[in-house]
Amino acid sequence: MSSSSLAANPTPQQRTLEDPLAHLPCSTILEYKKGQSIYDHDQPSSSVYLVIGGKVKVCRLTDDGRQVVVDIYQPDEFFGESAFLGMANRAELAVALENTKVMTWTTSDIEDISMKRPKLAIAMMQLLVQRSVDFAHRIESFSVDNIARRLARTLVRFSERLGSQQDDGSIQMIPFTHELLSQYVGTSREIVTHYMNTFRRQGYLRYSRKGILLYRDAMKEWLRQNT
Repeated sequence: MSSSSLAANPTPQQRTLEDPLAHLPCSTILEYKKGQSIYDHDQPSSSVYLVIGGKVKVCRLTDDGRQVVVDIYQPDEFFGESAFLGMANRAELAVALENTKVMTWTTSDIEDISMKRPKLAIAMMQLLVQRSVDFAHRIESFSVDNIARRLARTLVRFSERLGSQQDDGSIQMIPFTHELLSQYVGTSREIVTHYMNTFRRQGYLRYSRKGILLYRDAMKEWLRQNT
């Protein structure tokens, strides 16, 4: 097979993902203060959101009212896709972790645009499939990892998605509270505090009210050694 044939018929590994932003027009911009609810189970949204400034926490509510963090979203990331289900009562809420700006489209808007721009539908499907893969890895971790490993994996993941590299190779992240980390890991705040203190004593991280500084390579090595 010639190189031109390969270029014309790329393998799945060679294909790039569609970017939803390439097919969506600019829309309404909304602003939220730190700690403000964007939507919740009492006022579910019929829209999909794009973060254009700040960070957003999306949670699920358990039957006993506890919050489980689904994920943290940052600029250029979408959230609120559960609106496509059209359910009147969804046990989901979104809260601004910082002063935040979002752009929003109703699900009807996206459906109409997709009819004219089919690649938008492909882009949204790829986005949802990628999130399903990420959630599958997270479920696997819940099944096989102890709490210390789940917390370490969480810190590594957040550092890769939400951190900025420093001159010494460490990764600077925003000051995630131990309560938020416990809601993501699936344990109590007290247990997260215990392991955060342990990781700090061992030199894998430092933290304060200003943020978390993670030595990611060392933490990855700890994960490899503690299988």
